[in-house]
Amino acid sequence: MEVITIESQAFKNLMSKVDTIFDYVITQLKIQDEEDGWVDSYEVCTFLKISDRTLQRLRSENKINYSRIRGKNYYKISEIKRMLDENLIRRTSDQLQDLIQNHIKNARENTNT
Repeated sequence: MEVITIESQAFKNLMSKVDTIFDYVITQLKIQDEEDGWVDSYEVCTFLKISDRTLQRLRSENKINYSRIRGKNYYKISEIKRMLDENLIRRTSDQLQDLIQNHIKNARENTNT
């Protein structure tokens, strides 16, 4: 085993840089989690103010990708964002942000229980 010694100030500078890198990685992971999260049909309809029938039409026309688990449909938030960007649904970005915030809140509550 080899022991390396450095000055206290150099060690503090190094640790500061490591902390900065750590904070950046955590921030990027949180952003990625927001985009990769899954929401159900109820959340999509509620926050985007669209009907179940509109969502069903988008599914049947293959305009939105989804996954069905035990009879319930789930959508990636990135897929909802794509639909808004392509004007398949005309809504404001505020409604998408509300959807994302609700998803994050629900995810935190589920992990705490």
